[in-house]
Amino acid sequence: MKGYIAFSPDALYPMGGYSGNDEEGKKLQSKMDKAKIEEDFIAAARFLKNHGLSTGKLGVVGFCFGGYISNMLAATMGDELDAAVPLYGTPAAAELQKNITAPIMLQFAGLDERANASWPDYEANLKAHNVDYTAHIYEGVNHGFHNDSTGRYAEKEAELAWARTLEFFGKHLG
Repeated sequence: MKGYIAFSPDALYPMGGYSGNDEEGKKLQSKMDKAKIEEDFIAAARFLKNHGLSTGKLGVVGFCFGGYISNMLAATMGDELDAAVPLYGTPAAAELQKNITAPIMLQFAGLDERANASWPDYEANLKAHNVDYTAHIYEGVNHGFHNDSTGRYAEKEAELAWARTLEFFGKHLG
């Protein structure tokens, strides 16, 4: 992918791995220790940042729960992270948001009431802590619009979101 090293941990691995169905995945995830999942993703990010083929720059991108993970990594890793792109993810805990130092590009689905409800407070915190951020809202699309294996897939918006992601990474990781 454009010369990047990619690592995609499966948070559901301890439960047998992703089932291929979002609803079943949510049920499995609800049985897991959220703090352990977060620790695993922080460890994975550090592993990748320090990998022998790495430039030492680290960017994260995530969708849905992965969007939350991207926000959480931005809020917990501080200067270890160079760029974050959460797509329709909820923010990390408000008390952690002051730790965000990496540029962040947030991408929201216009019809996603749950994730979008957290945006005004999150944006206020980003502004209060002088975080370099950009936000895009894709009107008329649902949460998961980037997932081409569901009826929520919106090709035009997904391609635009991905192009913006690669441009953002090129600017901050290149």
